[in-house]
Amino acid sequence: MDGITHASDRRLGIGKAAISTNGGIRLNSGIVIEDEFLSCRSSVRRFRRGEVIAGAGVLVDMFARVHSGLVSASTMLPDGREFIVEIIPKTGLIGELEVLRRQTLNLEYRAGSNCELHFFEGRLLRDMYASDPYFREKVFSRALARISELEDRIIANAASTLQARLASTLLRLSAVYGKDAANSGNEVIISQNDLAATLPASREKVNQCLRRLRECKIIDGGQGKIRILNRKALEACVNGAFSVK
Repeated sequence: MDGITHASDRRLGIGKAAISTNGGIRLNSGIVIEDEFLSCRSSVRRFRRGEVIAGAGVLVDMFARVHSGLVSASTMLPDGREFIVEIIPKTGLIGELEVLRRQTLNLEYRAGSNCELHFFEGRLLRDMYASDPYFREKVFSRALARISELEDRIIANAASTLQARLASTLLRLSAVYGKDAANSGNEVIISQNDLAATLPASREKVNQCLRRLRECKIIDGGQGKIRILNRKALEACVNGAFSVK
């Protein structure tokens, strides 16, 4: 199976695949779906960079674990621009809260790189949530942590220059990429369009900031790949202690 997402799959949202395997789930907060779930069949699906995994406004009864690669979660701003709310790394989950609440997805999920996802039936998560108070507490804590992190980013963005926002985003994404053993943590692979949507800002202004950072030898790279050369200087850009002109 080549893993290409077909139009019918996109209308349905997260769909099942023909390949099955056994697997467990680890939530971002460290919650582990226990050994009894390891015998449950999961559907495996591979996506190419840029393909839609699940569309916003779709009611699904499956949640997915990112087995490899990265997934972006985005929404549309009132002015029509895309805003990438979150980039989900390996071991991250997609759609678990919507499955628990039996709600439609409120974000669109796309493959930020070539990736592989393992899909599980929603009832497995709901059964564990209903029977295990400790698991419920962990799920709730994880949801609050995600909301808090997003609020902090929004507040910081409102009071920061584009340069500070860009520096902060590159550091945050480097931490996400650093979870992959093959990545040193100093390299971010992201298109200029996606980087602009993550801030959010216009691509032209982001390119200007990137060029200044390159000229100051703080970053390097091109064609969708950014290498951090001077992490301390980039951190100084975040708090305004260092400015590139």
